[in-house]
Amino acid sequence: MRCFCLLALLVGIFSVARCEAGDSFLTIEGQSGLGKGQHIVFVTGEEYYRSEEGMSMFAAILARHHGFRCTVLFAIDPESGVINPNRNKNIPGLAALDTADLMVIFARFRELPDADMKHIVDYVNAGKPVLGIRNATHAFRYAPQSTSLYKSWDWQSKEWPGGFGQQILGDTWIAHYGKFQKEATLARVNLKERQHPVLRGVADTIFCHTDVNSVERLTANDVVLFQAQVLSGLKPTDPPVTDERKDTRMPFAWFKTYTAQSGKQGRSFTTTAGASLDWESEDLRRLMVNAMLSLTGHEKEIPEKTNVSFVGEYKPKPTGAIPDADWAAAKLTPASFAITTKVE
Repeated sequence: MRCFCLLALLVGIFSVARCEAGDSFLTIEGQSGLGKGQHIVFVTGEEYYRSEEGMSMFAAILARHHGFRCTVLFAIDPESGVINPNRNKNIPGLAALDTADLMVIFARFRELPDADMKHIVDYVNAGKPVLGIRNATHAFRYAPQSTSLYKSWDWQSKEWPGGFGQQILGDTWIAHYGKFQKEATLARVNLKERQHPVLRGVADTIFCHTDVNSVERLTANDVVLFQAQVLSGLKPTDPPVTDERKDTRMPFAWFKTYTAQSGKQGRSFTTTAGASLDWESEDLRRLMVNAMLSLTGHEKEIPEKTNVSFVGEYKPKPTGAIPDADWAAAKLTPASFAITTKVE
């Protein structure tokens, strides 16, 4: 059984972070920047890609460099109080969405109690912006016998086809197109969209450790910024595959105008990237932060090279499932990701 060590050094240095040891979520107060006075809520809870690491890192960047107040929510074991994404029914703090200007969701197969789920549903039904990462295309899954008011949000829903993923983000789960943990991704810019403001300062190609996902249900109205090619291995130097997939480019990052169940319209951005190792790419971080700036009303203000430098150290862990015993031994809490050292 592999050891999963405490991530005390992950998030480094920040001036005005707030997260007491007993808190069930992390709040980082913003400084100056385009996002001053706005609130971003990161909803995490998936078993493979270390979303608790990556989203805490983005929260620090958005607060430290761009002024947003950021709240990070985690899948918490209700018995021990530690972070454990294998527990799919408990993400404390979802009421933070009531004051959010942007929801960033990186969750997989959650079955939340209706009282908690209502905060997500109300947020989306208000037509507010959503940024979905990787597993968010299948963020919710309900048991067949469930009587939840929100069962239609299930990724396999027939009542609301494809549920949250397909209706709000553009597609639900289909399959891995690349081989999981064996074939990486080379994302290539869509040259037709090269002048899009969100692509400012972003390179034409981005390497990702995450494999390519199948995305097949986008419409002609969805704006694809990057397309994904399957590599034959897990290194940036590995060539593309030479089998029948060699000429296929799956959507990798795109904008959508969605229509909520309420009838209100909103905007979403989705990427099939997501492994914590992926975020080591400066260009991918810039694409993500630019998308967040766009969704919060700052698209015209995106600079030529948005600041996406890490706040302190970022030491991501590899992709893979972690047993309950290792999560318990790690004793990670939201406070583990707090940044408390003052920056002058």
